[in-house]
Amino acid sequence: MAKEFYSDLRLGILGGGQLGRMLIQEAINFNASVSVLDPDVNAPCRKLCDHFEVGALNDFETVYNFGKRVDLLTIEIEKVNVDALEKLEEEGVVVYPQARIIRLIQDKGLQKEFFKQNDIPTAPFQLISSREDLKATHFNLPYIQKLRKDGYDGRGVMKILSENDINTAFEAPSLIEKWIDFELEIGVIVARNENEEVKAFPVVEMEFNPDVNLVEYLISPSTLPLEVQQSAERLAIKIAEDLQIIGLLAVEMFLTKDGELLVNELAPRPHNSGHHSIEGNVTSQFAQHLRSIFNLPLGSTKVMSNAVMINLLGEPDFQGLAKYTGLEEVLDMDGVYVHLYGKKYTKPFRKMGHITIVNDNREKAIETARKVQKIIKVIA
Repeated sequence: MAKEFYSDLRLGILGGGQLGRMLIQEAINFNASVSVLDPDVNAPCRKLCDHFEVGALNDFETVYNFGKRVDLLTIEIEKVNVDALEKLEEEGVVVYPQARIIRLIQDKGLQKEFFKQNDIPTAPFQLISSREDLKATHFNLPYIQKLRKDGYDGRGVMKILSENDINTAFEAPSLIEKWIDFELEIGVIVARNENEEVKAFPVVEMEFNPDVNLVEYLISPSTLPLEVQQSAERLAIKIAEDLQIIGLLAVEMFLTKDGELLVNELAPRPHNSGHHSIEGNVTSQFAQHLRSIFNLPLGSTKVMSNAVMINLLGEPDFQGLAKYTGLEEVLDMDGVYVHLYGKKYTKPFRKMGHITIVNDNREKAIETARKVQKIIKVIA
């Protein structure tokens, strides 16, 4: 694919949200012509790409016909029609990440089976077909139930704390896994190209909003012991190599109180846990994804500064045309970078943007991030 680099490479992106938007911002530097398919007429990518098409990502004909018009097809969301991607691959369209990997990662049950087959440490689990199966399980309470498909950003996950919770548990095929009393949730993003070059970004630490199970703070670099960080990076690289993925892979892990690393979930695309890299690392995750799918040399993942990323979420009591308050005040602060996603409407806890704070002093970066979060609000 590198031979196409200086010509008008036709890149297609399935999904027109904020990840696609930030990919386009990097793709311009690679001289690529970008087409985007998304079901939302007001999608964040609509004004940035060369060609924008409104259509369902899960419809075979829509995805197939869109893919026939590009040279290389990638994704910013996994919920796409994989049958269409496989047909496109058969007909010579390059699809990265590969269709078989998207199919596997669409199903959390298949992900777990993959971990088991490849000796990748993960929480003990059991696959179930319906709510009735919970009554026969031997798992000790409490445990976690996850829908096998279509869960994201905290949706599709339920805590089963008591027998009463079983009555309101998910009815669809799902998995249950042991409740892990973890010390910290961490993330590693790794990239792999056709030449089998692999590079991992340094470990980041994540703090979650307990109400909506979304990342509230992401801190880079980690201050965990070096051997823990190296183990996490090796684990992420092993998964990328076992999958033989072409593209970016985000690996979320738990660090248990006993110091054990357990892989939680995978995402075969740019990820919320890598947004800090735009300002905090030599190469951003978006540039690295493009380098990997274009089969160009992978960029340095070296940390340039302490970076704290906060998600800018819609306020819980507001829904409608988005309005941002406190923007000028935070932009007047040193080392604060605001990224708005171009979403016309806000709703409770919708991801409307992110803000990265960089500082040579880690504690100062964290302190500034907490101030910023109190000041800036998305209302309607």
